[in-house]
Amino acid sequence: MSDLVARTGRLQQRYEAGFRLVAGCIPFRYRSSNEADDIDFEKVVEVLMINSTSGPGLLFPKGGWENDETVEEAAVREAIEEAGVRGDLMDFIGFYQFKSKTHQDEFSPEGLCKAAMFALFVKEELSLWPEQSTRTRNWLTIPKALQSCRHEWMKDALENGFCKWLEQEK
Repeated sequence: MSDLVARTGRLQQRYEAGFRLVAGCIPFRYRSSNEADDIDFEKVVEVLMINSTSGPGLLFPKGGWENDETVEEAAVREAIEEAGVRGDLMDFIGFYQFKSKTHQDEFSPEGLCKAAMFALFVKEELSLWPEQSTRTRNWLTIPKALQSCRHEWMKDALENGFCKWLEQEK
C-alpha cells in the first residue's frame, strides 16, 4: 500500500464558464536505440500511458484541478496518483476541450471539461502509488501511443501538442 493517497471528491474542484478544469501531462522518457551497433544511435522517445478504468484504450494521467493548487501542481499530482511517476514538468503544451460521460455535475451538467496538458520528463517510477490497484503503466513509442489513445482529444494533445513541442526542443 502506498503512503500517498489519491484525492477524491469535488469540493475543491475548479470550474470556468461551465467547464470543469482539468490538469494532466504526457509523461515521457528517452530510450537509446542502438540496434545495429551503430556509433550514431538515436534516442527514441517513449510516452507513458495508463489503462482506463471505464473501458478499452489507454490514457494520459489527468484529473481535476483543485482550488488549493496551481495547474502545474495538479498535473504533477495526477502523474503520481494515476501513473506512479515523478519527474520534471517541462512545458505547457496546450488546452484541450472534451466532454466527459462520467463527470457531469451541477456546475457542468453537460460534462464539459477543459484540460491543461504538460510535458513531464520522467525521472522516477514509484513501486507503490495511490491508484496502482486499478492502473497499469505502459511505455509506448509515439506511433504506438497514437494508435492506443482512447480519446481523440488525447491523440490531438500527443500529435499536435507534445510532438510539436518535442521538435522545438531538439
